[in-house]
Amino acid sequence: MLATAALVGLAQAQGCTREFLKAAADSFVAAQQAGNPSLLAPVSANTVYHENFKPATLASGILKTPLKIDHNRSSLDTTLCATYTEIVSATGSKPYVVGVQLFFTNQVITKADVLVTTTGDWLFNATGTLNWAKKEDWGTIPEGKRDSRAVIKAAGDAYADIFSNKSVVVPWGRPCSRLEGGMYTGNGGPNDRCDVGIPSGVSLVDRRYVIDETVGAVSIFLSFSGIPDSHEFRVEGGKLRFVHTITVMNGRGNGKGKRARRGMISKEPAR
Repeated sequence: MLATAALVGLAQAQGCTREFLKAAADSFVAAQQAGNPSLLAPVSANTVYHENFKPATLASGILKTPLKIDHNRSSLDTTLCATYTEIVSATGSKPYVVGVQLFFTNQVITKADVLVTTTGDWLFNATGTLNWAKKEDWGTIPEGKRDSRAVIKAAGDAYADIFSNKSVVVPWGRPCSRLEGGMYTGNGGPNDRCDVGIPSGVSLVDRRYVIDETVGAVSIFLSFSGIPDSHEFRVEGGKLRFVHTITVMNGRGNGKGKRARRGMISKEPAR
């Protein structure tokens, strides 16, 4: 991992490159593993930090808690100068699945959005998450086969839109697998489907995006009828291939959001 001073030097020399973003994303992983926020890429006095969509501070947030990290993967968005990182801690003293979006201006973190889930959150099972996440291929897509940012974003938006509008055409892939909490909608086989258990009349709004064309990924942080939520998609050939969700339920009293989430347990295909 690069130290903060090295990150600053890399940023000044190269601007918002994949190399800089990868080092910055790695700095979050290192800080989380050590429980030491000072290892994070440069921040400023004006950096906005939210945890589970509530204002927080680096000193009081999840970064002060050392986690045994069993899995991590990052998407790098050189257009927005942003990153998304998925972290799974399944074998430590307390299990966690964490998702973080970092946004940079002049190579300094200007905004950090972190979703932290643990026991009691929606379908939470860090062991199941780790098992399936490690089996999936989110590797680099050959340049000639990559989808555009617009196509990748549209695929993610279509999935989010169908919750409130069943006339939306979603580019379902086949196979397509959805990892929701620790639940998987398939078994890793060729007939896995993602178009199952999609409720109606639910608003997925306040969307914030990180897009990485090199791996066909779009991370969308959103409000799921008032509940903090992350939906991340892998898009291949314009079709959805993988869907990962992180949903914060602890301390949430939003009955509509909870009812909507319960409806997603159903295995019935989307209409």
